[in-house]
Amino acid sequence: MPVYQLPEELIFPPPEEAESNGLLAVGGDLSIKRLLLAYRMGIFPWYTDDDTILWWSPDPRLILELSGLKVSKSLKRTIRRGVYTVTMDKVFGQVIQKCATAKRNQDPGTWLVTDMITAYTRLHMAGFAHSVEVWKGEQLAGGLYGVAMGRSFFGESMFSEKRDTSKVALVYLVSALKGWGFDFIDCQITTAHLLNLGAMEIPRSEFLKRLQRTAELEALRGRWSLPENLELLI
Repeated sequence: MPVYQLPEELIFPPPEEAESNGLLAVGGDLSIKRLLLAYRMGIFPWYTDDDTILWWSPDPRLILELSGLKVSKSLKRTIRRGVYTVTMDKVFGQVIQKCATAKRNQDPGTWLVTDMITAYTRLHMAGFAHSVEVWKGEQLAGGLYGVAMGRSFFGESMFSEKRDTSKVALVYLVSALKGWGFDFIDCQITTAHLLNLGAMEIPRSEFLKRLQRTAELEALRGRWSLPENLELLI
């Protein structure tokens, strides 16, 4: 079956029509309206400089239940020692740039091409994309960013320049989301790293049903900050 070519009209085919590898459609643009529609339907963009825009909806889908995060003893000790400080939405632009240049095992390139960085920065300015920053003194040492729709969070990328800093960011994010009544974090594509942190695969059909339910809940749009009395899940 040929991959669906998106028209100028703001539309996507049903996610169930994706190929076995999850590829659903090509083309379109990265406007705020199209990106929000995509996330609402369980679809996300992922491509490199050599490609046109590619849209994906894999089956199974990897998610992290907010009660399922696995925190190692060493990570708990690091957090309790107060080695790092954590903020939200303080330097989104720096976080996404560092995610784009972070070295990945067996992957010399990046999917965070210039147009993607621009698009997610616009989403951040519109109050839909958010970052978590981990600081070692004045140095931005790690972090992550993603998109919030309703009460679902779509994790996009993370980076570490100091030991465990991306994991610290995740612990704080999960703790905050749980306190705010979010349902889950969409991790999109399965990796051993995310599985070790407690993520699990579920059928796309189940993911889409849960996404539809959470999309109906009140969204937390705008700039985020960590709750003053945040209860860390450690």
